[in-house]
Amino acid sequence: MFYFLAHFLVVLFSSSSSILLLRRLESMMLQLQPNAYILLRFSIRSSLPQIPSAPFPLPLPTTRRAAALSLITLTTTFFSGLAFSDSYSWSKPDFVELPASGGVKALDLRIGDGETPSNGDKVVIHYYGRLAAKQGWRFDSTYDHKDENGEPIPFEFVLGSGKVISGIESAVRSMKVGGIRRVIIPPSQGYQNTSQEPIPPNFFDRQRLFTTIFNPTRLANGEGSTLGILIFDVELVSVRRG
Repeated sequence: MFYFLAHFLVVLFSSSSSILLLRRLESMMLQLQPNAYILLRFSIRSSLPQIPSAPFPLPLPTTRRAAALSLITLTTTFFSGLAFSDSYSWSKPDFVELPASGGVKALDLRIGDGETPSNGDKVVIHYYGRLAAKQGWRFDSTYDHKDENGEPIPFEFVLGSGKVISGIESAVRSMKVGGIRRVIIPPSQGYQNTSQEPIPPNFFDRQRLFTTIFNPTRLANGEGSTLGILIFDVELVSVRRG
């Protein structure tokens, strides 16, 4: 059935509406199989333009053939997820509160098979950072930071140094290299000031992020428990022993 559907969609995607159809399929996949979608996104490293409306966007294909191939990949992943789901259960996955984390909740999307970092180690990660108070607005991503060759630059920090927000340290501390984890970080474990890392390099993104989190009027109205909630998708790339 998958092959028939894939060939049908290749023909369908030869029309000028290919990008719109791909967006609709991505939206459906995000709703019904979010974990499969996220894992697929981490497997695609590309500098193609992004779909701004998606919280964890896939690159937009630039040709009809690329659109068709992208759709086949998405469709296969999507329907495979349905086939192996328990009784077609599409319930939301459960997050687990990390021990001694101050309330950070985590969902492992892929369990790594490498080393686990310790305090003093230099850890290398890729991440997507989103702000819950802005409908999941993505304020930063290491995949947007490019070197002179156009390759994404990962984020490095020393675990336990205190230079990074506590929620990120709590998330990475119990991961293994190769793992992917989504974490929900409460305000108490997020940004406490504007100098904590990771800091969005774009000035306007920084302004929007910090003026939302530290908005004095909304804080005075008792919204402090929600304004600074962060959602990070983190991939632990490597660990260098300190």
